[in-house]
Parts: sequence; C-alpha cells; structure tokens
Amino acid sequence: MKIALAGGTGFVGSYLTEALKQKGHEIIILTRNTQNKTAADQVKYVQWLNDGDAPEKELEGIEAFINLAGESINSGRWTEERKKRIIKSRTQSAQEVNRILHNLKEAPNVLIQASAIGYYGTSDTKFFTEEVTAAGSDFLAETVYKWEQTAREGKLPNSRLVFTRFGIILSKHGGALPKMVLPYQLFAGGKLGKGIQWMSWIHIEDVVKAVLYCLENKKIDGPVNFTAPNPVQMNEFGKTLGAVLHKPHWIPLPAFAMKMILGEMSMLMLEGQHVTPKKLLSAGYPFSYPHLKDALEDIY
Repeated sequence: MKIALAGGTGFVGSYLTEALKQKGHEIIILTRNTQNKTAADQVKYVQWLNDGDAPEKELEGIEAFINLAGESINSGRWTEERKKRIIKSRTQSAQEVNRILHNLKEAPNVLIQASAIGYYGTSDTKFFTEEVTAAGSDFLAETVYKWEQTAREGKLPNSRLVFTRFGIILSKHGGALPKMVLPYQLFAGGKLGKGIQWMSWIHIEDVVKAVLYCLENKKIDGPVNFTAPNPVQMNEFGKTLGAVLHKPHWIPLPAFAMKMILGEMSMLMLEGQHVTPKKLLSAGYPFSYPHLKDALEDIY
C-alpha cells in the first residue's frame, strides 16, 4: 500500500515506520522540516504545516492516512500556554488532514487518527470500553474530545475513520516508562499517591501490530482502545516493575509531593482509568503481551 504518515518521526511513528517497511508498504512521512531528513527505500518525506505547503500534490494515490501528530503531553509542566499548544497541535494537524483529504482526487480507504484513553476521564471504580460515549471533564478529556471532533468534521463518506485511543505505552526507548523506571534504578521506587489508581497500559509491539491490524481489517471503525486486556492498579504496577528489575518497591511518593513537582501534569500518575480493548478482542486481535509481567520482562 501507499500510506501517508504524519508524526512518523515521533515515538510511536518511528516504530510504526519500520513495521510498515517490513510489510513492504510505501510510506510518505509528513514533517514540518524536510531539510534534515533523507529519503530511503520505501520512505519519502513531504513538508506540511508551514505557510505555502501543499502536501496533497505528493499524496495522490494513497490508500491510507495515519495521523500521529501532536505535541507530547508528558514533556513539561502544563502551564496555561502549554495546554493551549497541546490542544492546538492536535486540532491543527487534524484540520490539515481534513483539508488534504478533501483536495485529493481519490480519497484513501481509511484514516487512522491518533487519540487517547484520556477521553474517558479518570475513575477508581468505573470500567470503560468503547461503548462509553460521554467524554470526561478534565483537561485530557477535553483535549481528546476536541481532537476527535475535529477529525470527525472532515470524515469522508466512503472512508473508514479509526481513532486509536492509546493507553500508557510501554517501551524502553520513549514514553512514560523510562521516567517510571528511574526511581527503581536509584533504589527509591515505591507507591505513587494512593496506589489504587488504574493503569491501562500496552506494550509498544502491540501498539504497532494493532495499528496494522486496524489498517487491514475493514470491519474496524470508530474509537478503538489501544490497551492490554489486563489493566493493573498503580501499586501492583510498581511491585511488578520492581520484581522484574530486581529492585525494591518500598519508598512511597505521596500525592502532594508529586503535585508540587509536576503541577497539574501529576494527574498522569495520580489518576487513572480502567480501560479494556473490547473492539480489538472482538475483532480477534491476538495480543502479544496481554499480561504486565511478560511485557516488562520483554522490555527489561
């Protein structure tokens, strides 16, 4: 297939690019700056999101569009200015994808749009599947709602629109896990906050394989939870991580300390949600890492 990929140089995008290449696909990566990028076999770079850019000229004949673009939510304190940038980066990229798709002579068969389980809001007691339609009320829920709504506004009548609602992605080379591992490496790991908050996680290998599954399975449409089938509470996650690393899980970090250090962004660790991947399971997707211990042992 000929596939357009926005955000292809980011955390998930770099893994996905390699997997798409191995499958024999032709990939056109949309990037703000092509000057420091070198085309290679199966991979071409096209500039977008700058004044005067017209990437649609290079995208005729694409069969799929994957949009992973958006500023990271876990790389700095959530000041009011940064919160605006986080929302804008997502809605702006979704708007540009809409514009591109409507300017192509022939629309692709599917748009896979990145999203997040933050849509559901946080809860220690509720369980969420894709059947939950109401968004939560916190900053992340608001962000994801606006992100998805922008993409929906440009939906083409004969194309599938899939929202990949990512949970906490586990990888040694990016995402939240290396920051969570650091205290254990310093023999200072322990319970975060109250410890009962849910962590809906997924191994990076399953992220990539499930994106490919959604790409090829024409029956999958709408929101899809990208989480492993077995969420855990944060204290269990810490105990399992400590055991895998052969490090103690013993020094608790109270909520007030995390809030002092991270501000509002501390909710990423102090709050959570129990999310299960009902659509992927119903469609027969075979998880490589359905259980946390196996996932962490593979990574470390």
